[in-house]
Amino acid sequence: MQKENSISRRDFIKNSALAGAIGTIGIGAPVVLSSCNKNSASKVKPLREAGTYYIPDLTDTATDGRELKAGVIGCGGRGSGAAFDFLSAGNGLTITALADVFKDRTDALAGKLKNERGIDIPEDKRFVGLDAYKQLIDSDVDVVIVTTPPFFRPEHFKYATEKGKHSFLEKPIFVDAAGYRTIMATAKQAVAKSLCVVTGTQRHHQRNYVESYKKIMEGAIGEITGGAVYWNQDRLWYRTREKAWSDAEWMIRDWVNWKWLSGDHIIEQHVHNIDVFTWFSGLKPLTAVGFGSRQRRVTGDQYDNFSVDFVMENGIHLHSMSRQINGCANNVGEFIQGTRGSWSTTNGETVIKDLAGNVVWKYDKEAEQVAYKQTNPYVLEHVNWVAHIRSNRPIDQASELAISNMAGLMGRESAYTGAETTWEQMTASSLDYTPADLNLGAMDMKTFTVPVPGAND
Repeated sequence: MQKENSISRRDFIKNSALAGAIGTIGIGAPVVLSSCNKNSASKVKPLREAGTYYIPDLTDTATDGRELKAGVIGCGGRGSGAAFDFLSAGNGLTITALADVFKDRTDALAGKLKNERGIDIPEDKRFVGLDAYKQLIDSDVDVVIVTTPPFFRPEHFKYATEKGKHSFLEKPIFVDAAGYRTIMATAKQAVAKSLCVVTGTQRHHQRNYVESYKKIMEGAIGEITGGAVYWNQDRLWYRTREKAWSDAEWMIRDWVNWKWLSGDHIIEQHVHNIDVFTWFSGLKPLTAVGFGSRQRRVTGDQYDNFSVDFVMENGIHLHSMSRQINGCANNVGEFIQGTRGSWSTTNGETVIKDLAGNVVWKYDKEAEQVAYKQTNPYVLEHVNWVAHIRSNRPIDQASELAISNMAGLMGRESAYTGAETTWEQMTASSLDYTPADLNLGAMDMKTFTVPVPGAND
């Protein structure tokens, strides 16, 4: 029999986590970096003072409030996932309209919503075509979930903001300099209209990253001196062209393999890791020198590997590495070095080490599972979005994501050309990936070529 004054490990974890200590229990190590000086903890200098940086309120569900009717723009795999993530974020949430370039996509998501949630989207609320987003936004929706291929997102965000709709924007949010400027101008309009804009950088709503961010802001690794970020994985999906598909239909259905639609995988996927560094450091890149190539990709016109050296505003370096090739060493994670230690996410573990390599803090997944019912960051980003809308607290994550998104663009263009790129150069660039003959039929396929860096001898 357990003694009256004893406590089980599970109860201890639960009580500690609920008291706000989640992520600090770890493996019995101290919360701050270890030192021979027992008073060293009091001498740790924070990077930023508490209250000067944003921490989301990651409750299991959003606070109750007025009903919110959402429209989903882009009904493929990510759009379908985001639709159900939104519905799981709280009470009084529903979906009333769908939009996609292709009818089979709207019908497929409508079927899932009917079968799994009992939500009936009538035919006249399933909008199809390149201008379907306007019809959806003009319908009776309160909020929009934008999950189209990235090329289309700036214009969709712009129109939604003009119409006063709150937006959830899947990452990335642009593929070229023209899109960057549209996003930045629209974000200012959204702020002026007190709208809530949350982006699909789900690590901002993932508890191990949020707790890590807090630790680093509190000074746990000291001043940040550099880092390395990785997204190396096997080849991503692709679509073999079917005879009935037009040029445009094939590319849009195969969008992750085309530069103009995805921005290439350094932007479409690796932006997550780059974003962790720009978020934690608060820095944007000044220059980028990178290289990459196309070795194994089956369709499209983009690369399948990149390596980029970024020089940040204060002169420190960030190394970025991304690859989508089968049969290679894989790694998805981040490493940040500081003057007092380092932080990293590796093999599913989130740790802080001192300068001797000793683990002094480890995120406790068990405590998270005990303290919270909702641990899915894809749902939590919608929880946060809904909470901001219902409490009338405007939020602008588009401008923040634009920094890491532009970093990826700088790295991509350096790899494509072999030249050094700069922040000033790329943000002012005339680069615009819009096809000259954009339509849903035949297009000039000769214009979609794989970049070759450097100059011929």
